[in-house]
Amino acid sequence: MKSQKNDIVHKITHRQHERLALLRGLTIGEQSAIFAELSQHVQQNLLPELSVSEIVNILDHMDLQLAEKILARITDISRRNKILKRLKTEIREKIEYFLRFHPKANLALIHFNYLFLPAEFTINETGDAIEGHYQDTGKFPEILVHEQGTLVGEVPISVLVKEAGHQQIGKFVRPVPTISYQAEISEVISTLTSLGKKKVVVLDRDESVLGIIYADDALDLFGKLPAESLYSFSGLDSSERPFDPVLTKVQKRYRWLILNLATAFLAGSIILIFKDTINTLTIIAVYIPIVTGMGGNAASQTFAVILRGITLGTISLKNGLSAIYREVGAGLLNGTVIGLIVALISLGAGGSIWLGVTVGISMIIVHIVAGLFGAVVPLFMKFIGKDPAATSMIFISTATDVFGMLALLGIGSILLM
Repeated sequence: MKSQKNDIVHKITHRQHERLALLRGLTIGEQSAIFAELSQHVQQNLLPELSVSEIVNILDHMDLQLAEKILARITDISRRNKILKRLKTEIREKIEYFLRFHPKANLALIHFNYLFLPAEFTINETGDAIEGHYQDTGKFPEILVHEQGTLVGEVPISVLVKEAGHQQIGKFVRPVPTISYQAEISEVISTLTSLGKKKVVVLDRDESVLGIIYADDALDLFGKLPAESLYSFSGLDSSERPFDPVLTKVQKRYRWLILNLATAFLAGSIILIFKDTINTLTIIAVYIPIVTGMGGNAASQTFAVILRGITLGTISLKNGLSAIYREVGAGLLNGTVIGLIVALISLGAGGSIWLGVTVGISMIIVHIVAGLFGAVVPLFMKFIGKDPAATSMIFISTATDVFGMLALLGIGSILLM
């Protein structure tokens, strides 16, 4: 493996006219590993020939210290800043997506204090890298090890001090838990809570390292996650327990159920208003649960994003206009895509063109309503001093149900009757 790597480095170094083709013929992980082995002179010759996306992909597989050194070799300041901005934006967006497992999880949970070193590095070379890292940051790093850019594990510093300096660190690699930043919330929670005080490496979709999260840093968040979040969304008192007396349970729940009943009657009244339309156009009733269901799903997505912002203190009713506008815009575009799909399905199932148009427009409207109410309601509840997690969803779901059915049945009565 090492001789093959050295052979590629030698070819790229000495075959000037073939450098770019040779590098591009490798996987992204291999490109990063090989690029790090090239001399500074060769790197500086290659960097202007690579696209911004190619450089971003190569740097994405490196630890921060090495990536900074490579960036410093880009003489075009404007291009360097463009690459840096894109790197920071992509990393931040992916990490924020990973941290959606809890509304109070923030970027401070992710650590970048690590070195990403090739398995063929000797202990002496690793020691030099650690020393350089310590001089730059004042911290001793975690040692993550890769083969051709792919993570294979870690080597504890305690192991390195016991072994001969000429040995390669690949011989002492230990497994390290990993998780994709795109993992489902249940998987993230399960992984972190099962690790005790260990760490887990967060990986990008291409298996490059995004950062490290220490399980014990996150454990204190989970004391409130499963129970209190579910209680709030269900309208329950967080003090209720499984073995409370029956009357106590009733006392703590009936107000919420009555409020739900009132909103359900409000939604049901829309069907009553358009009963003649439904009697005449039975087929349109098939689309009522589809429209309201999609509206509810879209609203819950918006609500989750806004609630997280409220919890972290980054958004309020006073500064939330831009966020509301963006959610409505996203609702418009998503609704257009979903509406087109449903309209085509309706036509394919033998429905008329006007039925497809009716359902498509209804989807657009309900997604816009979902974006608007999903953003405004929790912000307003917070503004008036109510708990947005406990009080918002009932009003949001009512809005999507009412406006969704109004759109579907109202437009249907105009176009189809």
